[in-house]
Amino acid sequence: MPTLILVRHGRSTANTEGLLAGRMPGIALDERGAAQAAALPGRLEGLPISEVVTSPLQRCEETVRPLLDARPELRAHTDERIGECDYGDWSGRKLAELKDEPLMEIVQAHPSAAAFPGGESMRAMQTRAAEAVREWNARVERDHGADAVYLMCSHGDIIKSLVAEALGLHLDLFQRIAVEPCSITAIRYTRLRPFLLRLGDTGDFASLVPREEPPAGDAAVGGGAGAP
Repeated sequence: MPTLILVRHGRSTANTEGLLAGRMPGIALDERGAAQAAALPGRLEGLPISEVVTSPLQRCEETVRPLLDARPELRAHTDERIGECDYGDWSGRKLAELKDEPLMEIVQAHPSAAAFPGGESMRAMQTRAAEAVREWNARVERDHGADAVYLMCSHGDIIKSLVAEALGLHLDLFQRIAVEPCSITAIRYTRLRPFLLRLGDTGDFASLVPREEPPAGDAAVGGGAGAP
């Protein structure tokens, strides 16, 4: 079965403003995110990418555009199932405000029981994304062969949930996974099991440098803004 390259979108204006964007329209890449997207073709040079699939949200479409420009033989397929989690009434709110919501404790410690008011549950999010991957695996193998490589551009919580599913981890453990903006995660699927080949690879170790304020113990809902 194929190898899937999961790319989280580049850093967005919502990331830098500390907003939980969710499915809000008009959230673009910021200056750093645009630079991250511009560097993506070089990082993926030499990989024989057969298909590109993207979330319908603007920040993902902007992330894959330089890759599509560099490889005119490719076109992007949009799949709503790998779109951002529907955070419902939380969408557009400051993450600093949301940390005091009682639901946030559930999101952090027991996400399989978390459902966003006016939105979807995290279980539903993982299920739809995993179904999309299974269907695209079959399609890519049928059209390009079992050794094919294809790319999906999606969002932090989606990618974390797919990694958890590939590793056989309960969804309640997926908050232990971190993927920075424009990071690359690679999963090779086989008949018996998936293999996680890369996780959150940016080629940049700046996020590992100790900060003046120690990072919080909570996971960054939506994925976080990455290295400063």
